[in-house]
Amino acid sequence: MMRLVRNSKWETAIYAGVSTLVLMLLLYFGWVAQADVPPVMESWLGWTFVFLIVQMAVAYMIGHRTQRRLDQLQLALKQAKAGNWNARLPSLGMDAFGGVYNEFNDMLSRLEARLKLLQQLGERDIMEEASSKEAIVLEERRRLARDLHDTVSQQLFALHMSASSLPKLLEKDQAHAHKVMEQLIAMSSSAQREMRGLIAQLRPMELQGRTLAEALERWFPDYCRHNGLQGTLDIQLQGPLSEAKEHQLFLVIQEAMANVVKHAEAGTVRLMLGETDRQVTLQIEDNGTGFQADQVREGAYGLSTMSERALKMGGEAEIVTKQGAGTRVRVSFPKFDEKAATDRQRSE
Repeated sequence: MMRLVRNSKWETAIYAGVSTLVLMLLLYFGWVAQADVPPVMESWLGWTFVFLIVQMAVAYMIGHRTQRRLDQLQLALKQAKAGNWNARLPSLGMDAFGGVYNEFNDMLSRLEARLKLLQQLGERDIMEEASSKEAIVLEERRRLARDLHDTVSQQLFALHMSASSLPKLLEKDQAHAHKVMEQLIAMSSSAQREMRGLIAQLRPMELQGRTLAEALERWFPDYCRHNGLQGTLDIQLQGPLSEAKEHQLFLVIQEAMANVVKHAEAGTVRLMLGETDRQVTLQIEDNGTGFQADQVREGAYGLSTMSERALKMGGEAEIVTKQGAGTRVRVSFPKFDEKAATDRQRSE
């Protein structure tokens, strides 16, 4: 299909040449049938060749012009598909493609406006949702305080009591003392795991008062170190994002990294966050076990949550994985040039 479109100018020229040959043959046999004196063959062939070349040249130029218009339209469609919502086709005036180009530009302008509105509404919902959850945050802090008292605090108290009795126990019964030391090591490891789990639940607070880049530079290496991962952080942001976008991206990152720890059995992980003039992209890759692509279902591996967060920013989330070849989580959403959009609206 693509090859036929690219060669349409040659097809037009060939069709014109064949049509010219058929017409000249019909004229020749018609002349022979009606006239007493047939035309001179050499002269007739000469005129036929001239008409053939002229017709094919004219058809080729028309086909070339049409093909150029189609190529422009195809390129604009590819740019729009890639997230460049500012792509526009030139004005052609009374050209045959002029109406199509104008309709395409109008459609893209409307889509851009709607997508921008969706992004703004998503950001507003995020901020309203954040403010409405203050009571929930307070309740969660109370729960964490209870958990600390019921688990880590009691374990630390038991550690203290056992450690206090250890010196006297060493003097009386060294064998029993060694068993107590082993119990102390196990209890300390359990307390450490409990504490890490509770701290991990408090990680969303890391973003407050910091940009996303600053929070990741502090949080990501610490998270990787605590979970036995070799992490690589690559941030290529041109400037700060809105508070709502940074908040959503940070939550997506936490969800994806939690999946790496829980499911991937990975040794290395790479987090890349960057932007172009048209798009912001987050990508998290690990070298873990991966899984079959048909195992990805709505609600699994946090995909539904990440997709919902990406949708609020007018973007999309996807997971690319293969059994034994690791997993890649990719989230992208468009970035709009507010000044350019305002100038274009005024000009319209």
